[in-house]
Amino acid sequence: MSLTMIFISAILVNNIVLAQFLGICPFLGVSKRISTALGMGAAVMFVMTISGISTWLVYYKLLVPHNLEFMNTVVFILVIASLVQMVEIVLKKTAPALYQALGIYLPLITTNCAVLGIALLAIQKEYSLTYAVCFNLANAMGFTLAIVLFAGLRQRISLNNNAVPKALRGAPIALITAALLSLAFMGFSGVGR
Repeated sequence: MSLTMIFISAILVNNIVLAQFLGICPFLGVSKRISTALGMGAAVMFVMTISGISTWLVYYKLLVPHNLEFMNTVVFILVIASLVQMVEIVLKKTAPALYQALGIYLPLITTNCAVLGIALLAIQKEYSLTYAVCFNLANAMGFTLAIVLFAGLRQRISLNNNAVPKALRGAPIALITAALLSLAFMGFSGVGR
């Protein structure tokens, strides 16, 4: 598979949030404003890309030579947690407003199943380091695209909240909007799938 196909597939066809349904917690929790969604997308993009490099190196340079492949999930979680802590410290110092806006969802990147899932999938697919980095970056870009689109839709709906029936305001309309966005992205996979 070419790098171009990996990018297109990960961003549109097999979008980590809208097609594989991983990373739903931050997707729903941090998508009320586009600016916050962009901040979360950038943080996830950084963590997912760096964790892709780190986990690939740890797996192939440490775990495989010592026959410790069975430890990959635990080790990957530790690597991801360390990277998230680093991002949290940097954001707290450089962008305190974004740090406050992301709130509890920033440390939750550690437990974001999308980050761990993509790291494990890159190993499972036996990608080279270059392909693994591209795969991780493309999936992070897909996450960012999904959360920013969803935030834009949620902001648009909140501007005209009177058009939404009272019983559907808040979480129900957000979930319906997410479902419709997911269906729209499934159209990229083609008809007759």
